[in-house]
Amino acid sequence: MSLLNYLPVYMVDTLITLLARLKYGDLTKYGIYRPPRGPFPHKNVTGRSPVIDVGTIGKIQNGEIEILNIEKNNVKFKNVTEKNFDAIVLATGYKSAANKCLKDYKNALNGDGMPKNRMPEHWRGEKGLYCAGLSRRGLFGVSMDAMAIANDINKVITSKK
Repeated sequence: MSLLNYLPVYMVDTLITLLARLKYGDLTKYGIYRPPRGPFPHKNVTGRSPVIDVGTIGKIQNGEIEILNIEKNNVKFKNVTEKNFDAIVLATGYKSAANKCLKDYKNALNGDGMPKNRMPEHWRGEKGLYCAGLSRRGLFGVSMDAMAIANDINKVITSKK
């Protein structure tokens, strides 16, 4: 049974969004913002289903995962330590969150948070920025993007040696 059989989309969308806020609280204090449209219009426009990673949200809320500052390859953690990484993966979930998290997103994403590059290298941005899962091809697309990105990062790392 689906609520969409009995209620208009906007009402189901409002109800689902309200229930998520009651369950997970206000996530904006962690730098996590909901997309401007609700889950059903988001799916209709982008072809992607919004997902809440409950495990990650729980770890952010209890302090196991911290929102931090990234400059180039240096990651500054809240406890003041700083580390250098060959690759940094930013898993934002919603496409719109990438534009809020990245100051220099215009090198890879358009104003809607979608890749500027066209297929088949839509995953490759400038300055070492990669975008996985924005091809509108579901989990298969995410898998293909992740493999292409991993291969590209491997080429970059091995060429430095």
